[in-house]
Amino acid sequence: MKLSRYEQETIVSYNAGEQTATIYTRDKAVMRKLDTLVADFPATYKLMKQDEVSKTYSFPKSFVSYRKPRAVNTEQRERARQMMIKQNNSK
Repeated sequence: MKLSRYEQETIVSYNAGEQTATIYTRDKAVMRKLDTLVADFPATYKLMKQDEVSKTYSFPKSFVSYRKPRAVNTEQRERARQMMIKQNNSK
């Protein structure tokens, strides 16, 4: 079944009273990442249910992360640019 980009949703759900979080997704890319985690870490990540277009996973809510945007100053950006040039010239 073909889903529109809008229909390819991912919902993360957890509450203060439980130690687990659930992810419901219809996004194939998210499914691939989570399927890899389920295969590599079966004691931590679990596939709870699936149907033809979606899957629901469970894992510790402490693994849900919020990050601030990375700030890169001009000097760091220039250093990274020079490293990329060096890498591309060495190939």
